[in-house]
Amino acid sequence: MTRSRIGRLVAMVAIPVLLTACSAGSGALPTMPPITPAPPTAAPTHPGPTYQPGCPRAQPDALAAGQTRTVTVATAKGNIVIAIHADWSPIAAGNFVTLVTCGYYDNVVFHRVSPGFVIQGGDGMFGRSPDVYPDLVGSGGAPYTIKDEPVTQTYHRGTVAMARTKQPNSVNSQFFIVTDDGARSALASVNTYQIIGEVTSGMDTVDKIVTSADKEIPTNPVAMTKVTVSNP
Repeated sequence: MTRSRIGRLVAMVAIPVLLTACSAGSGALPTMPPITPAPPTAAPTHPGPTYQPGCPRAQPDALAAGQTRTVTVATAKGNIVIAIHADWSPIAAGNFVTLVTCGYYDNVVFHRVSPGFVIQGGDGMFGRSPDVYPDLVGSGGAPYTIKDEPVTQTYHRGTVAMARTKQPNSVNSQFFIVTDDGARSALASVNTYQIIGEVTSGMDTVDKIVTSADKEIPTNPVAMTKVTVSNP
């Protein structure tokens, strides 16, 4: 998987390097870096942790129509509770829920923090605490990709969507949480990031993750210590 800095938000949005966003001020939209997997800044120096036994190696089954799931992300800053909706993006929702169920996200960090835009995580190859590789984190993920789906919902503060490159069918395990309604126009102008759900509680935790970061690729990133799923 190429680097998941949500695929260089394409030329359409004049985005520099990473998916960072300057805080949204009054009027003009902040300059947004890409939300895509981008190439690592250095040649790999470590193969990354062993892929979790029982986790998929090909696209999992889609989440059945009408189904919902509740995913709870525990962190040292507090919990984030996410409502997953199959009808919003069944393939991506099924993929995310399957990875949660097999323990893929446990101890994986939010490796990218863009104030006024998103927090991004899900690189279980180079971003699993305590083995986080700053020169590589964001360039790894699950060993497969899934099919694209149309975006049918609106991006807003609390939206949970899958990161991708500009290449078709490039989504795997990296995802992001939108931190500000001001990011809507930039994300919608590309409109390729499959929306799987939204935060129902814990946006205060998301805000703490943002304020704790010293830079876009934080020196001490916050880990998802345990990620669980329940029905609904």
